[in-house]
Amino acid sequence: MQGELALDEAGKILGMRAQALHAVGAYIVGAAMVPVLYSLKLIPSAYVVPSLHVMSRAVFTNTSPTGPYRGAGRPEAVYLTERLLDRAAAVVGIDPVEIRRRNFIPATAMPYQTPTGFVYDSGEFAATTDRCLEIADWKGFAARRAASEKRGKRRGRALTYYIEDCGVFNDRMELRFDPSGNVTIVAGTFSHGQGHATTYAQMVSEWLGVPFENIRLVQGDTSQVSFGRGTYASRSVMIGGSALKAAADALVDKARPLAAHLMEAAPADVVFKEGKFQVVGTDRSMALVDVARAFYRPVGLPKQFGIGLEANGAWSAEPQNFPNGAHVCEVEVDPETGEVAIDRYVVVDDVGRVINPLICEGQIQGGLAQGIGQALFEQIAYDRESGQLLSGTFADYCMPRADDLPPFDLDFHEVLCRTNPIGVKGVGEAGSVGAPPTVINAILDALRPLGVDHLDMPATPARIWERLVTPAK
Repeated sequence: MQGELALDEAGKILGMRAQALHAVGAYIVGAAMVPVLYSLKLIPSAYVVPSLHVMSRAVFTNTSPTGPYRGAGRPEAVYLTERLLDRAAAVVGIDPVEIRRRNFIPATAMPYQTPTGFVYDSGEFAATTDRCLEIADWKGFAARRAASEKRGKRRGRALTYYIEDCGVFNDRMELRFDPSGNVTIVAGTFSHGQGHATTYAQMVSEWLGVPFENIRLVQGDTSQVSFGRGTYASRSVMIGGSALKAAADALVDKARPLAAHLMEAAPADVVFKEGKFQVVGTDRSMALVDVARAFYRPVGLPKQFGIGLEANGAWSAEPQNFPNGAHVCEVEVDPETGEVAIDRYVVVDDVGRVINPLICEGQIQGGLAQGIGQALFEQIAYDRESGQLLSGTFADYCMPRADDLPPFDLDFHEVLCRTNPIGVKGVGEAGSVGAPPTVINAILDALRPLGVDHLDMPATPARIWERLVTPAK
């Protein structure tokens, strides 16, 4: 990818130009075009960009076909924009934080349509940045840098901002009460480590007043799940969760007439609150769980109520949602060897309503590990003549290990999404989108006094050392 950024005399963006060549392998397979598309659509990122020219081309090569990876084009877009902003700040002489502040889309402008057609429904980019800088002790950097220099190390730092789009297609969820009053969630999404059994049960417990331990999840079983699209594109909590909310609301509406019948009231006089049906103006109430059990009574109920209580709901990613956040990274670079050590890493994410903080933090940590791996270690290598893969094992393909990563300091700045009923935004890919430019910008901040102003990923010790000993061309 190549990009250009034009600024006015006040450091405000006038326009951007970007073009990209994407090696897609020998042929197109699956969703291989997704990174090609989204690496362009998100180039404006969190900033006001009055004029934009972007172009992307897919290039066929004699190598294996490619497909979407965590982030799927979003990391490429954010990487280009954040690298350009840091480069512009250095050339023009503006503080890297300040140049971003001057160009953030203000919260008062929401909903905001970007030049590439996305409509951001919500976001407080400046406030999220302020919180990240505070946690990172941005003002205390000078003392840490001096301490690093005493040990012969170069210390650098970077602040970057990311935004991405999440969710695609539609999906379906079901809720089924059994005769004992327990609930089964029948999910069209699929959990392969994201903790859906916990998160979905939390939501259903809160909405319907069913004890958490009495809720179970069924997924991936075609004999029980009639339809489902699975999990990708950080879609499950927004699409699956919103469909689940629709199912919960439908279930309450279905149970209301029977609750009214059992309490000898008109359905219009019955409200549902905190897991109970209540007759307005009286002390009469009945838990939804008890109403659900009543649906299975063998005798005594009017025929129109039928047997059993269940409902389904659907939701579609129209429009998508836009999680965003600020990253701060500090690195130490050994100028003798080129070795990079990440000393601290702080992230403040706006993922809308945080349903389960522990699960959200786990998702972000995993994404950070992958993004840092891309920045420092990972590289697919092919023989140029034969197309033979040279990095086909973990002996050849370097993955980040636990001791390569710092303790992550994570926080959330909740700005509820306005385009779905539960206010959530995706979280599964957030860390991987923001990490690569943050790490590279921090390394370049450390090395800029030594004459290094550009590095390609991965920033391996050998590549850094070579740049330090070889004059720039």
